[in-house]
Amino acid sequence: QVQLVESGGGLVQAGESLRLSCLASGATSSKYDTGWFRHAPGKEREFVAHINWNGGITNYAHSVKGRFAISRENARNTVYLQMNGLKPEDTAVYYCATAPWALTTLNYELESAYLYWGQGTQVTVSS
Repeated sequence: QVQLVESGGGLVQAGESLRLSCLASGATSSKYDTGWFRHAPGKEREFVAHINWNGGITNYAHSVKGRFAISRENARNTVYLQMNGLKPEDTAVYYCATAPWALTTLNYELESAYLYWGQGTQVTVSS
């Protein structure tokens, strides 16, 4: 079992930055691919970013590419999402999720590819 706890959300103005953290606990959690997803009111949950187990591969949704950066510190069992240039449309609950298997270009965007999920952290961006 892996437990995930997100933190770092909050209320910011457009153009500002936030860094989200996803702390994992459980056996070999540092070897897992990890993704960030978000769920905005009235919309379906959507993929934001993915990082493979050693940080060598990252992928982003088109809407955040160039503004968000995903990274990890396996020694701290933590994955980060640095969010710069935030926009009101980034307002959502942000979730991290992990998969105890290697993800590929065919599935890293799919919720079903991830096994463990955190409870989410709210990000609100005012205009």
